[in-house]
Amino acid sequence: MEKYDFKEEQKTKMVEWRQSNISTKDKGFQNKRDYDHIVPAQYWAETLWEGIKDELIEYIESEKIQPHTGKHNLLSSWVCCANLYFPIRNNNMLRQLMNDFLKIHVSNKIVNITNVELEFAFPKGDKLNPENLLGEKDGNRGSGQTSPDVVFEVDTVKGEGYILTECKYTEHSFYTCSARKQSDIIKRKKNPDPSRCMCSANSCDYNNICHQNEWDRKYWDHITLSEKGKNILKRCPASTSGYQLFRQQALAEGIAKSNKYELVASAVAYDGRNKVLTKCLSTTGVNDFTTSWSELFDGKSIFKTWTHQEWVSYVRENQKNGEFDNWLTYLKDRYGY
Repeated sequence: MEKYDFKEEQKTKMVEWRQSNISTKDKGFQNKRDYDHIVPAQYWAETLWEGIKDELIEYIESEKIQPHTGKHNLLSSWVCCANLYFPIRNNNMLRQLMNDFLKIHVSNKIVNITNVELEFAFPKGDKLNPENLLGEKDGNRGSGQTSPDVVFEVDTVKGEGYILTECKYTEHSFYTCSARKQSDIIKRKKNPDPSRCMCSANSCDYNNICHQNEWDRKYWDHITLSEKGKNILKRCPASTSGYQLFRQQALAEGIAKSNKYELVASAVAYDGRNKVLTKCLSTTGVNDFTTSWSELFDGKSIFKTWTHQEWVSYVRENQKNGEFDNWLTYLKDRYGY
């Protein structure tokens, strides 16, 4: 029986989709190779839902956001995130639906969404900006720092809150820790022994051996492993497949420990068909990140997940008078949601 390959299935679907939705038949390049599922870089805006195209381009320019360099790839999770969640920013009816959705999937303490941002970061100079909080120097929104793909700023019953959300589509993992790579491209001091990251949590102190500390990164300043986490982890949670989750966890904890906000959540929105992603941390000891990641840590922030399918289905079932039918049709034709 042939093994199901979600990413390859989506490549095929996107090649078909582009035939009637992209104005050029030319292939685009990524990593110096051309592919049918990638459009030429100058045509990337055609991969956006028409209802957000002008607004999103103006937004990323005015906010000085660096969108993902692979945004012209039809499998881009950055574009997927924009198509799914950026419409909430300035549509009050859609915002109310997401508000009700987040009450179910994140916290019933949420009263209303006050703002939606892509590649979120607190302003430069703020103590909670990634440069100060995490030691990520020389970065900006979308490049070189931990900037969650989409953030929902909310009011709760007792104060303000932030839901920091990583958005995934066909990715196979949350990627390898940058401090374990031996590439000559990395200009900082190389890790003399990446193998040390592969010890179990009950046999070593990850903070003491972490090479990120040599780069003045402060991730472990904010993260405390739970007793269960110490028994679960067979290697550092960031080492091979959990780097993005780990960084967002550190960011969420740092914000939560400031005691300025009533609710801080680290969240992942992902495609429910992508079983490779949900199982990507199994060799780390986390059989399914959607259920087990939150058990690894003691802290003030919470960890939550939802699928893109759940969000789209919620809109489809709860919209009034078909006001989002155009958008929903696009998402169904494009992604199968």
